Amino acid sequence: MTQPPSQQPPQGGFGAPQDPQGTPQPPQPQSPPQVPPAPPQPPPSGAPQAPPTQPGYGYPQAPGAQPGYGYPQAPGQPAPGPYAQQPGPYGAPSGPYAQQPGPYGQQPGPYAQQPGYGYPQQQYPGAPAPGGSGGGPFKGKPAVIIGAALAALLVVGGGIFLVTSGGDDEGKDPVAKSSGEAVRPSESAEVDQGDGKGDGREANDDLNAGRKDGEAKVLWLTKNDVDLPRNGKNVYGPWIVGDTVVKGMYRSVNGYSAADGKQKWSLPLPTDMCAAPGNPTADGKIVIGVMNGTTDKADCADLQMIDLNTGKAGWKKSVKKNGTWDLLSDIGLAISGDTVTVGRTSNSNGYRVSDGKELFGNPSGNCKPFAFAGGPKLIAAANCRTDDVNKPQHQIQEIDPVTGKAKWSYQPKRGWEVAKVYSVNPLVVSLTQREEKKWGILALRENGTLRSQLVSDKGDNPSVDCGHDFAIFGAKLEGCSGIAADANTFYMMTEDDTSGSGRTNKVLAFDLNTGKTKWKSAAPAERTMKPLRMEGGNVLVYLEPSYDKGGAIATIAPTGGAPKVLLQHPDSTTRIENFFSSKIVYTGGRSIIVSDRVSASNDEEEKEQTTMMAFGK
Repeated sequence: MTQPPSQQPPQGGFGAPQDPQGTPQPPQPQSPPQVPPAPPQPPPSGAPQAPPTQPGYGYPQAPGAQPGYGYPQAPGQPAPGPYAQQPGPYGAPSGPYAQQPGPYGQQPGPYAQQPGYGYPQQQYPGAPAPGGSGGGPFKGKPAVIIGAALAALLVVGGGIFLVTSGGDDEGKDPVAKSSGEAVRPSESAEVDQGDGKGDGREANDDLNAGRKDGEAKVLWLTKNDVDLPRNGKNVYGPWIVGDTVVKGMYRSVNGYSAADGKQKWSLPLPTDMCAAPGNPTADGKIVIGVMNGTTDKADCADLQMIDLNTGKAGWKKSVKKNGTWDLLSDIGLAISGDTVTVGRTSNSNGYRVSDGKELFGNPSGNCKPFAFAGGPKLIAAANCRTDDVNKPQHQIQEIDPVTGKAKWSYQPKRGWEVAKVYSVNPLVVSLTQREEKKWGILALRENGTLRSQLVSDKGDNPSVDCGHDFAIFGAKLEGCSGIAADANTFYMMTEDDTSGSGRTNKVLAFDLNTGKTKWKSAAPAERTMKPLRMEGGNVLVYLEPSYDKGGAIATIAPTGGAPKVLLQHPDSTTRIENFFSSKIVYTGGRSIIVSDRVSASNDEEEKEQTTMMAFGK
């Protein structure tokens, strides 16, 4: 039975109505949640209709006028859920971009009345970048969602923060031309091989001295050797290309040997690095964003292609500015095939990675893509003009990476906004409803029709870690961790449960055809774990280190069960491994932990900060 537009999505799981007061209520008995069926999708027909008369995308509004794209929304009436009847794969019957209402609106956050994508977001001093704790369930409070009877959700930058009656989580954690050649040092002075000789450590500071039988070795460790501006800098990557681990920060991109941590190449940049996609091309090429100057007036508007195999820079060009208000937002980059997309609030472009040729710009019509997710497919979040700014209208689209045309469009219910793409293939998308502070997760089929809505069991608090993806005037669809997917199942971690003397959590497996939970795998006692990706048909997970236990790489069978450890990190280096905020990759039998931000209170501490650490047998 198709859900009427006036009805809400099912109670109790993703997309369930949340208590707007944020005060925990005792669980109430209820029937099992029902997953709404895929709505009928009539084919498009007719001619596009003219949009309502109002200012164009991203332009300032006259006093009393309705805001357009990228402008603050006035508080309005709550919109119903996203899973009601859909008008069709192309929205209204008048074509793929016709009759699509809704500018991207204000999005609530833990600091109250936070603007949404397209608006500058503010932080209190000392607060973390929104979008997650930077450490998933392991460092402070991560992104979570629970049933309506338990809590209210506030959404910032794609991360979801649990708000209880005491507010305990609020404010916590937080044109083509050739460029220069790579610098190739013969040795890297910052590498410690774990033998007490690598970087000026004392002889008794052997990182493997306390290793026990069965534990992995510390293969190498690197420290920061870059003098950074005050407040530090975020780290981009890591990207794995063959046996090279690549990361970028501030004004350089560097490649390191995965085997011994020695620097293989270093590419200096003339200005700050400011954007990067989640993945390179299949042949190891990437396009990053760099500032177009070094003053406060500089924009993140220059693109630089780099061959990550060699560290050599390729073409460089500036993103063409389309109107006075373009490029006032941060840009988001995504790569699919040989195309890199540049998304931002009022415009978007696609360029060929191999030579920098522009392939497409904004499409004509009423709906404009503003953010992309790449990989095996190119997925876009599109923003549609509407006559009611309090009820935005978004679309999810699959884009042809060569032409920029939409292959299909899926239109969520009015008032729901595309927040993140958790998986491109299979397609799993997160949506938020700012007025009612809700979060929902949809799975779509390859033709863009609704596959299922994920609904969690009561008592399970699914969680994602979207890291430091905070953007001013912009949105980024990719980059979340703590999730994995295969053809028919989506895996998520839960928020950690603190009980007794330790913290623990679970991995949940959702059936993408029904949206229901298939199984749950509990972490070992007093441990927490997060999915990394699929590995040989199994779910690869990272067991986070505790105060006295080293981390570990493990797998969970696709049928569930307890995690099976592949690589146990030594207990003796737990303190070093327990980065404040990091990403972890597993490649070639080695686990490599990379700090995702370098910051310290003084220069001495800055240069002592561990930036990467590798374990292996």
